[in-house]
Amino acid sequence: MRFQSAAASRCLAVAQHFRWFQTQPFGQFHSCYQYSTMTASSALNANGTESQGTTLADLPKSWHFTSSLPHDPKYPTPADSHKTPRDEIGPRQVRGAIFTWVRPEMQKDPELLAVSPAAMRDIGLAMSEAETEEFRQTVVGNKLHGWDSETLTGPGYPWAQCYGGFQFGDWAGQLGDGRAISLFESTNPQTGVRYEIQLKGAGMTPYSRFADGKAVLRSSIREFIVSEALNALGIPSTRALALSLLPHSRVRRETIEPGAIVVRFAQSWIRLGNFDILRARGDRALTRKLATYVAEDVYGGWDKLPARLDDPDSPAETSETKRGVPKDEIQGPEGSEENRFTRLYREIVRRNALTVAKWQAYGFMNGVLNTDNTSILGLSIDFGPFAFMDNFDPQYTPNHDDHFLRYSYRNQPTIIWWNLVRLGEALGELMGAGPLVDDPSFLENGLKDESAAEPIIARAEKIITQVGEEYKHVFLTEYKRLVQARLGLLTHKESDFDQLFSNLFDLMADLSLDFNHFFRRLSTIPISSIDTEESRLEKSRIFFPKDYATTTSSTVPQSDGQKKLAEWLAAWRTRIIQDWGSLEDWASSSSVTPEKDQERMAAMKSVNPNFIPRGWILDEIIKRVEKGGERDVLRRAMHMALHPFEDTWTGNNNGTETETGYQGDAEEEQRWVGDVPTMGRAMQCSCSS
Repeated sequence: MRFQSAAASRCLAVAQHFRWFQTQPFGQFHSCYQYSTMTASSALNANGTESQGTTLADLPKSWHFTSSLPHDPKYPTPADSHKTPRDEIGPRQVRGAIFTWVRPEMQKDPELLAVSPAAMRDIGLAMSEAETEEFRQTVVGNKLHGWDSETLTGPGYPWAQCYGGFQFGDWAGQLGDGRAISLFESTNPQTGVRYEIQLKGAGMTPYSRFADGKAVLRSSIREFIVSEALNALGIPSTRALALSLLPHSRVRRETIEPGAIVVRFAQSWIRLGNFDILRARGDRALTRKLATYVAEDVYGGWDKLPARLDDPDSPAETSETKRGVPKDEIQGPEGSEENRFTRLYREIVRRNALTVAKWQAYGFMNGVLNTDNTSILGLSIDFGPFAFMDNFDPQYTPNHDDHFLRYSYRNQPTIIWWNLVRLGEALGELMGAGPLVDDPSFLENGLKDESAAEPIIARAEKIITQVGEEYKHVFLTEYKRLVQARLGLLTHKESDFDQLFSNLFDLMADLSLDFNHFFRRLSTIPISSIDTEESRLEKSRIFFPKDYATTTSSTVPQSDGQKKLAEWLAAWRTRIIQDWGSLEDWASSSSVTPEKDQERMAAMKSVNPNFIPRGWILDEIIKRVEKGGERDVLRRAMHMALHPFEDTWTGNNNGTETETGYQGDAEEEQRWVGDVPTMGRAMQCSCSS
């Protein structure tokens, strides 16, 4: 279609704006916001006390997704699917449907390895439920809720989604939930938040293609820990509730590995790929139906979406994004009218811009940012060869199959926008229709009439281009806000870009310094300890690993590197005094008060994690669980992931129920937060999981 090629060409130009990320970590930022930390949430009662949770049996359950959207015509009812022998439900093309009814495969002697206390709390379950047989059988799919297998009746039944996707930039056709099966939607009785509960590794579905529907323990451990770690860092992510080992399941990947199931949950598992497949098949009616479902059910109503900006060509000129626009209201001048589907597109774009900004600020890389791995809620989703940055290298990709660095750290903002352009093409007809989106002639004919198609195409192209500017603005604003907070700054000055931000990231790359270690160690420096050139030179040692001289990939000797860092520390010290000191301190270039400096260091520690689940740590945990038979190491790793900003964990009462505090392994903790072993830096892995 002409719209597809023209829009793609126009939006590629918009994407070029993000090439700046290849040469510098910052562009021009226009506003400043105070940073507030996000941690794993608690379910609170009306009186403000923490809820103890409910039982799995009493947890409210629903099946809105399957009752609202069309099912696979091969199985008109859940009973039709349930009566089909499980081994006869296998890969095939599914058309005219959003999902297929399919039950998990039965598992023999499953072993529950670990649960996330934060996930239990956020879903609304009591921790004691993890000890019940009902929970253990539910989290591997052996027990179905909402379905009576004897009478073949019930309010709900498990399902797998149909979607497509662009993988490494090429159209891959039908993909779908090839090993993920959703059980039900649960609603936390205290918070009212609804989640879709899903099993990964639960068996073959019509979307398994050439795969086996299974997941290996290795990748399941990785996803279990990183999902909760990202949430604790304040990065939007799908979540992980429980991890189970399948002792009788042996899975062939590069080698034979043990099978596992991880229980995941999210407010929605819909991806951009759900729209990709409908666009590829020309299913106009189902595209409209799915978009309406996302707006009304997932987002909670059309009025929750963002109103038109004051000037869509210059997003920074709009001080605040308004909401509350009625469903049928058309906003904007002739030729640029925005209808409700444009507002939906913009909300999806804005959410993804915020998330990728957080990835960049914390050095997280997904590794496989295909459109089927891009969430309509802006969640980090589908964890394969992901990683957190070790030594700062903008070209680093954790995916050893990513030979052209498409999904490298520096390219993530551009690639997410590329994916969102594909969504814009899928929704282009609806957005381009503007005020005629509900007109009977448009509903019936769409772009069939060439003369009627001209203004629709032009409007859609213009909207997507404008939304590209909005994406860039939202991304840059959030990214700046986060890095400013990580550096302990309260205000923004234009000179910060050259003197602090750009210089710092250039230094980190030139010296191969650890990305997250740098910010955490910077958080520990009292301003009074770097008030002279000599003291700054000495203090700069803490940013170098002990084996720097023998293992670094940098060509800069440590002595020269320390001098450069000392110069940077001088500029940083000046800005800290300006933000945290009194007017007298600023005027005299003296230090801030000890009380204020303690407050500043505490604020920095609250946004600069001490623990992140690095690749080498996850590899160690996998080996200890799989080969060594350890189990408690999972509990300890999860506890640290859920409390990433602590100085120490063992003996602390950071969210534990014991009076003596959490009991962990102090030596293990310090090793995991210390210098990264030489062979553990910048690890890569495959998509095989």
